[in-house]
Amino acid sequence: MKNLILWAATVLLLLPVSETLLAGNNQQERNTLRIMSYNIRNGKGMDNVTNYQRIADVINRMKPDVVAVQEVDSVTGRSGQTNVLQELSERTLMFRTFAPAIDYNGGKYGIGVLSKEKPVSVQRFPLPGREEARALLVVEFEKYIFCCTHLSLTPADQELSLPIIRKVAQESNKPFFIAGDWNATAASSLLADIQKDFTIITNPKQPTFPADEPDSCLDYIAAYKTENLPFTRLSCFVCNEPVASDHRPVIADIVFKSNKEDIFLSAPYLQNPLEGGITVMWQTTVPCYSWVEYGTDTLNLKRARTLVDGQVICNDLHNKIRLENIQAGQKYYYRVYSQEIMLYQAYKKEFGETAVSPFYSFTLPKADDTDFTMLVFNDLHKNVSTLDALYEQVKNIPYSFVVFNGDCVAESHTEEEALSFLTYLNEKVNASQVPVFYIRGNHEIRDAFSIGLRSLFDYVGDKTYGAFNWGDSRFVMLDCGEDKPDTTWVYYGLNDFTGLRQEQLGFLTNELKSKAFKKASKKVLLGHVPLYGNGDKYQPCTEIWGEILAKAPFDVNISAHTHRYVYHPKGSIGNNFPVIVGGSNHSDGATVMVLRKNGKNMTLQVLNVKGETLLDIKL
Repeated sequence: MKNLILWAATVLLLLPVSETLLAGNNQQERNTLRIMSYNIRNGKGMDNVTNYQRIADVINRMKPDVVAVQEVDSVTGRSGQTNVLQELSERTLMFRTFAPAIDYNGGKYGIGVLSKEKPVSVQRFPLPGREEARALLVVEFEKYIFCCTHLSLTPADQELSLPIIRKVAQESNKPFFIAGDWNATAASSLLADIQKDFTIITNPKQPTFPADEPDSCLDYIAAYKTENLPFTRLSCFVCNEPVASDHRPVIADIVFKSNKEDIFLSAPYLQNPLEGGITVMWQTTVPCYSWVEYGTDTLNLKRARTLVDGQVICNDLHNKIRLENIQAGQKYYYRVYSQEIMLYQAYKKEFGETAVSPFYSFTLPKADDTDFTMLVFNDLHKNVSTLDALYEQVKNIPYSFVVFNGDCVAESHTEEEALSFLTYLNEKVNASQVPVFYIRGNHEIRDAFSIGLRSLFDYVGDKTYGAFNWGDSRFVMLDCGEDKPDTTWVYYGLNDFTGLRQEQLGFLTNELKSKAFKKASKKVLLGHVPLYGNGDKYQPCTEIWGEILAKAPFDVNISAHTHRYVYHPKGSIGNNFPVIVGGSNHSDGATVMVLRKNGKNMTLQVLNVKGETLLDIKL
């Protein structure tokens, strides 16, 4: 394990995961757009000082994605031959697009757009203006079209501008936004006329002019109306900036609806199959309201959702829904739904598209079922090639459930990193139809997202240790914690696994006395760190649990951690039951185990990546 940390840090480069996972899993954040409109009066403030940095500071403070800028000089005598939009572009680190309206003072004067995203295309249309010519600047981006204008002071010319703007909007094939100084108040005929085709997404009741003591709204952001607006307004406001220009900037935040095919981040995976129920989990790229439809056929379905204290758990990326009253031995069909929540406020909620999965199926065992097949993987350390090679050896075996026995989703710094491999694991072993158990290893305890891993699983009994029945067999899972003392400096005093081990001593004591354990025809002990033959000087689990395990009638103990496959027959190293330790994450030492029970007989087979049988014993 000497080079394990270095290897774990680089292995993500090998993962065949989607761009969505690598880019981050909250698509709605990437779909959010902040629009700003600002008449800058060429940088001249209410104090009659021209200061481009002051204007840039306002923009930088508001962090817009795109800005419609009005009253902009380009190399005029008034601006001292300065290209004002270029100055702002460099000071805000945004792309610039300029549209001159008139020749002025040796240069040009007009409008512009600043944008974080590089434009796809640009068009300029002249608009009428009796006191001076006006312009409409149309800038196309990947998802939308954004227009900037500064309408004439003359109401008649404003009205003549509307057909031109309407025609451009009608011909667009993307969401269409227009922003600027329209030189018209909220009570004007222009505002009434333009709202026949456009939705004003800022608040006309909030004044923007004059900047020091505003009493009129002249600045607006609007969107062209379509049958179903492909976005939702999240908020809007007028920036409290009384000095930098004679107008205050106006801002609107919107979020685009996701396409239904982009809503699911992962396929559903089955967790915690016990006590007449099973948990369905999945992740989405946007906050959603989610539910599950399930039944013994696909035509008569019940609906399940998660309720806590009478309230539906929703508006999140993580979905965990428990299906109750599942009849053992009966095949069930299910599918999951996730409807995007665009807006979640106290008195208003807006929803987007609904994604629907295909049908999946599962069957829970009856209490007296004697047969099962279990696959065990361990210490994968996010190594996709090793997982693929091992699964190739067992893919044609009908298996009942899968155990990942620690250090599989290891050392994840972010949720996206953990989800990348977890999603791959689940899809590889068909976890949508076969329950999967994740036992925590010591490397899953490390790095920034180690605590967050809990949100991705539904542990049995809500603990990282526990017990469950599969048919007439009993499985006990233990969590040894870290492999060094809690006082080790690299833990910075943030661990207390001594307490966790003592807690499990009480659990083990009660479990071994329980009816479920005593009645079980076969008993399997699972855990990541070996309790016997570990080789480490520090063996707290054996010290704490050794006495009780010395008499425990387990049929087999399956462990991992050492990255070396080992078989210890019963009694060979003081063990009261056979101990099998899985191999490493490298192809030359990796193993997969197949535990089978048929009637009263149970066997364990250990295979390597070549399909060679390293062990085949009757237990």
